[in-house]
Amino acid sequence: MTNFSLSNPDTFSHKTRTVGIVAFPNAEVLDITGPFEVFNFANLTLIRRGYTDKNIYSLKLLAEQPGPVTTLSGLRILADNVYGDPNAEFDTLIIPGGDIEAILKNTALLDWIKAMSLRVRRLVSVCTGAFLLAEAGLLADRNATTHWDFCQQLADDYPGVRVKPDYIFIKDGHIFTSGGITSGIDLALALLEEDWGRDLALFVARYLVVFLKRPGGQSQFSDYLTVEANHRPDIRDLQAWIMQHIRQELNIDSLAERLAMSPRNFARLFAAETGMTPAKFVEMARIDRARYLLETDSLPVENIAEQTGFKDAERMRRAFIRQLGVNPQNYRARFSGSTTA
Repeated sequence: MTNFSLSNPDTFSHKTRTVGIVAFPNAEVLDITGPFEVFNFANLTLIRRGYTDKNIYSLKLLAEQPGPVTTLSGLRILADNVYGDPNAEFDTLIIPGGDIEAILKNTALLDWIKAMSLRVRRLVSVCTGAFLLAEAGLLADRNATTHWDFCQQLADDYPGVRVKPDYIFIKDGHIFTSGGITSGIDLALALLEEDWGRDLALFVARYLVVFLKRPGGQSQFSDYLTVEANHRPDIRDLQAWIMQHIRQELNIDSLAERLAMSPRNFARLFAAETGMTPAKFVEMARIDRARYLLETDSLPVENIAEQTGFKDAERMRRAFIRQLGVNPQNYRARFSGSTTA
């Protein structure tokens, strides 16, 4: 087995933490099983390596009644506990997403979630599970996120929620919300790190063959992925070329020349296909690469600006503030050390 050691093995003498994960018909199965496996592998790792003789997490799958629950994919999972007990004791309660239209009308569940929000140390949603928290009135005047495809709907349906689409997960007080589907794994790893330290979280991430923190940063998706040209393969190929050559001079004239178009026609066609100007696409591609380097490398900001085509640190600083609302130094301080957002 892979070598594994902890800098502070005495940490695991503490009591077991109970994690409840709600299951309902048409829930997204990965919203449930992703976090479940993170906490489960933490248990298995420590017991197998002799750091403890008991689970550090007690995992409870909760449904309206014990028995099988059919998820959105048709896969059935078995719940051995029920939700609804107002005196239930949980350290962390996780609410998955999925097809939530019917479950949003389940007032008994919503009332229980609201009551439990006062009893648990952490209340967590994955993907569109944020809608249940919002419907229960728990996200008013809070920062929150959800699957990128539903962020606008969350903002429209619940105007009091400060929706942040450009995050994998967000912590506001004791409430955590996360983005689309597999982001539940990212959040669970962050919770594991918060509970027991980076050594264990990093090992579990490696064992599950995922990043402890994604190289794309806190963004749920790289902006260029959301604006990929659908109808013009030549524009799509150019987008890929841009991302591979961000250090080069990428003005409209040079890009138009690659497609044998006039600059005016190229700019019009690119905007029609992607919804953004060529200049903004280039800027976002450079920012995306710069974010990765800021998170994973100790290079000076000036060097990163040179490597990503900004040429100088001031130009990169203005682009970061314009698009992300934070300068590169503060971005690095926020996201290069801790996995929590």
